[in-house]
Amino acid sequence: MSTQSNEVAVIKTTAGELVLEFWPDVAPKTVENFKTLAKKGFYDGTAFHRIVKGFMIQGGDPLTKNPEMEGDWGTGDPGYKIKAEFNDRPHERGVISMARSRDPDSAGCQFFICLGNASFLDGDYTAFGKLIGGDDVLGKIGDTPVKPSNSGEKSKPLTRVGVESIRITPKET
Repeated sequence: MSTQSNEVAVIKTTAGELVLEFWPDVAPKTVENFKTLAKKGFYDGTAFHRIVKGFMIQGGDPLTKNPEMEGDWGTGDPGYKIKAEFNDRPHERGVISMARSRDPDSAGCQFFICLGNASFLDGDYTAFGKLIGGDDVLGKIGDTPVKPSNSGEKSKPLTRVGVESIRITPKET
């Protein structure tokens, strides 16, 4: 048994902390990619740039570190793409999954955390973990007031919801 599943991600946001456990049994490469980026500090200083009430919060775009790049938020990546690892885990409240474009193998670093049941995503997006702490914080972020984004979707936060850091730590037993 790999020791990886004994680690959790502690996402420190401006709204409080989210703690996520990983599912390396169904998405090993995705879990490894996320942990590698987190350990490098890749996510530190980013923001949740897309919040759709009742659906999900999206973050992980390195461009969100720079307010002057706001027009391009949502397009950033780590300079590479990873292969999708679609699985049968349901997209429900608290599940973390990889964001991508239309191409199934276009994920890199952006992720989203479900605010509710999003079963229409099942099997089409790589779910790789679930919230085990901070559901109140997830709710608070999900309730952030938003305005229409460039595409017209009502998802652009009026106030910045920052990701101060993502730490990978041993799971407390």
